[in-house]
Amino acid sequence: MALFESYERREKQILAVINQYGINTIEECADVCKAKGLDIYKLVEGIQPICFENAKWAYTVGCAIAIKKGCTRAADAAAAIGEGLQAFCIPGSVADQRKVGLGHGNLGKMLLEEDTECFAFLAGHESFAAAEGAIGIAEKANKVRKKPLRVILNGLGKDAAQIISRI
Repeated sequence: MALFESYERREKQILAVINQYGINTIEECADVCKAKGLDIYKLVEGIQPICFENAKWAYTVGCAIAIKKGCTRAADAAAAIGEGLQAFCIPGSVADQRKVGLGHGNLGKMLLEEDTECFAFLAGHESFAAAEGAIGIAEKANKVRKKPLRVILNGLGKDAAQIISRI
């Protein structure tokens, strides 16, 4: 049974990436994470409850890669997670061509580095999921930073504004 939407279109490149790290299946990525006391699937669900199923698995794959790479700094782990996210981009898609997964990982890395002082986030008009993600980034980034990351959220629609108001 497929784990997520468009599994068949993504499976080949995901397996090619995780095989480089000695992992044989997508499900095994969850085992690698759980062996370190991490349930990434549930963590992603907790940060962004409306996310797609493939996002939960993409982050699980990315975290397994970070563990296998031996990342000990959050910033390095973020970049490794980007490899997992990139593996989920459908071949030939705009996301694949623009290396969106790697870009997300590198953005996370940048936000975790101390030399980044402020994150200005500009969103579209109906950006519920994006606002949840941005808030999650800020909350988690400050756990590993010495100096808190300042965040500017701009251009958010009413749904996103409701999220911000509850925080």
